[in-house]
Amino acid sequence: MLRSCLTNSTRCRPSLSSFAQRRFASNDANRRLQDDNDWTEFQANRASFKSLVNGLSQYGSTQARGNTWKLRDSLHNPSRNATISALLASGAHFGHASTRMNPSFMPYAYGTRAGITIIDLDQTLPLLRRAASLVRAIAANDGQIVFIGTRPDLRPVVQKAAERLEEQGYHVGDRWLPGTLTNKWQMFGHDIVRKERVVPDLVVVLNPIANMNAIRECALEHVPTIGIVDSNVDPRVVMYPIPANDESTRTAEIIAGVLSIAGREGVMIRRAEERKRLEEEERRQGMEEREHFSKQQFELDKKADANAFDY
Repeated sequence: MLRSCLTNSTRCRPSLSSFAQRRFASNDANRRLQDDNDWTEFQANRASFKSLVNGLSQYGSTQARGNTWKLRDSLHNPSRNATISALLASGAHFGHASTRMNPSFMPYAYGTRAGITIIDLDQTLPLLRRAASLVRAIAANDGQIVFIGTRPDLRPVVQKAAERLEEQGYHVGDRWLPGTLTNKWQMFGHDIVRKERVVPDLVVVLNPIANMNAIRECALEHVPTIGIVDSNVDPRVVMYPIPANDESTRTAEIIAGVLSIAGREGVMIRRAEERKRLEEEERRQGMEEREHFSKQQFELDKKADANAFDY
């Protein structure tokens, strides 16, 4: 019997298609409403289920697809405000070997463990907030901001950060060309330099060691710089240092996300002020037109009264 069943499996065992057909047929039969009583019962069941869900939803989880954290949220959907726990989870506190620590980095070091410098995140968070306030203020004053990250894993980070600032954001993801700022007349041409803004108002560097040429040119052109500074870097190379692990991609995503969102808020503030200014101008023009019309009407009435008096 077993052998016959093994050889004739199609006869001894029902196929999956037959199971599916039975299931769909039963579901279809259950969904079919024959008369008014079935429709009334269906509505009652739906109402009872809805009331049950509304009554028990306050005791359940509020987690849904929209508010569930995903691995790439720090890149595509970053948080407006960074926290120490988020920086800690991204590995922002890991520095280089204690033997490679720069002496000027000492105020930002929490200590050492297993020969590794531990960065003090209590120093990182307020400096990140200060940099975010700077980005917001520059963007609100119609400033141009450039994000620089020349490692392959930092290219999408600086690209997303520049996209959030729209026409005020730019990014460099491959290589900083020497002389971009100090030799701008030959790089861009005299007409472009005279007609357009070539020198940015702020530069954010995610890996300062590999972009020292850009930092030097910004210093010569008096352009403020923000940079992620690791334990082996002198914090004085940039104007606004953010002590953190510059080799962690997630740390760069968090910091660039906070700065770019602050820049986007500055862009929205500038647009709101422009709309307010245009509305005030339109209101003032309307008042001037009404005053001019009232003066003309007064002159016409005066002439009409004078003519009537002559008759």
